[in-house]
Parts: sequence; structure tokens; C-alpha cells
Amino acid sequence: MKNALLTVVGSLLCLQMISQDIPAYEKRSFVNGRDSLLYRVLYPLGFKAGKKYPVVVFLHGSGERGHDNVKQLVWGGTLFADSSNRKKYPAFIIFPQCPVNDFWAMLGNSGVKDSLGGMKFFTTGPASRSLGLLMKLLDSMVASGSVNTNKIYVGGLSMGGMGSFEILWRKPGFFAAAIAVCGAGAPDMAPVYARNFPIWIFHGDKDPAVPVGNSRLMVNALSKAGAKVRYSEYTGVGHDSWKNAFAEPDFLKWLFKQKKKG
Repeated sequence: MKNALLTVVGSLLCLQMISQDIPAYEKRSFVNGRDSLLYRVLYPLGFKAGKKYPVVVFLHGSGERGHDNVKQLVWGGTLFADSSNRKKYPAFIIFPQCPVNDFWAMLGNSGVKDSLGGMKFFTTGPASRSLGLLMKLLDSMVASGSVNTNKIYVGGLSMGGMGSFEILWRKPGFFAAAIAVCGAGAPDMAPVYARNFPIWIFHGDKDPAVPVGNSRLMVNALSKAGAKVRYSEYTGVGHDSWKNAFAEPDFLKWLFKQKKKG
């Protein structure tokens, strides 16, 4: 009972921490037919109509799924909302929220107990409902004329890292760079988007939820396919390697300096 109470208190404190940043992020809902996707958007500081800005879309993990349009900000929301970062890197920051009955990536179980945790990714058929809506949301933003199409970035952690790997092959040539934290993906799809593509991958070597072998596999596949891979593996770190990733001194600097060629 004591441990359960501590968990509840911790969750409430976490949500209280998020609420401090809620005013900076506007609550939105992208509607497509009968479907909708909840998301939060942080506008560029000093936004000016007619000017084109970079876009960062960040995908949360499975624990932040829901319908409150709040929990997805728990990891990373503060980083992007920091006043100095907003001043240094004016951009649209998008935090979509996946509902509890959906997933960013098309993930299954291979039925094999291996170093990858038995994870299997489906690479045929349509995207999940939430990822499909996200792709349409991004297309609508580009159509608005306010987006610098040479500086669109995607990143995510855990389930969001898996979604990041998937959206890259579903929309090849769309993004300028990507970040994947404690994620996993389909190595066979790397050649679709990898050539000269900058990507920074992070993982803790003691991750019990998403084995580190998944990131190592993607690093190797991407490197062989010609990607510009940067890999940070943290010794003794578990599943919460996003804390280490966000603490990297050049995390945002690396991301925003990337620019799509052509």
C-alpha cells in the first residue's frame, strides 16, 4: 500500500511539473474525417506570419498514452519550452499523443526469446491509426506555408523511438534528421531512407524493457546503408536513457544544425 501511494504521489508531482509548461504549449486536435489526433504545439518565439520555421515532432513512450493531451509532455516538454532554447532555436514543436489502444509503430512478437526481446516490426500494410494521422498532420503543416521543409525533424523515446524509425521509411526524404532514444526498428528498411541521413541513437546498456541490442542492430544497419549515424550508449543505465540523452550538451545544437540537401 505504501509503495502504491508513493507511486500515485510521484505521478501527481510529475503532472504538476508538466502543468508549469502547459501555457507555452497550445492544445490542439487534428481532425481527419471521423478520426482525430490530440497534440500540443509550441509556436516559435516571436512567430511572424510569412516566415518559414523548422519543425520538431517528438513521440512519447507507451506510458504517456492517453486522452488528456498532457502526459506526452512529461519527457522533453520542459527542454523545448526552456526560454533560452526557444530563443536560440525558434521552431514549431509538436508533441502528439497516442491513445492507450494504439501504438506509434506496427510492432509484434516474433515468438523467439532473443537479444532483441522478441520484437518484430511489420513493414507491409498501412501505418497505425495514430502514426497515419500524424503523417497527415505534418503534411497539412507543410501546406500552410510556414514550415522550412529543409529543417523538419523527428524524435522519440521507447515506443516513440520505434515510431521514429517507422515514419522515416514511410516518409523517406521528408525529414532532415532524426533522434531515437531506447527504441527499436526494422533494419531491413534502413536502405529506404539512410543514405547520407543524419541520425542520433541513444540507449542504456541495462535496459530491461527494450534491450540495447535493438539500437545496436539499427546502428549497424543504418551505417551499412550509408547513414550518418551517431550512437550514444550509456553504461549501467536502464530504460530511462532519455534523461541522459536530454542532458547531452549538444543535443539541440546537433539537431537544429541539420539541414536537408536539395
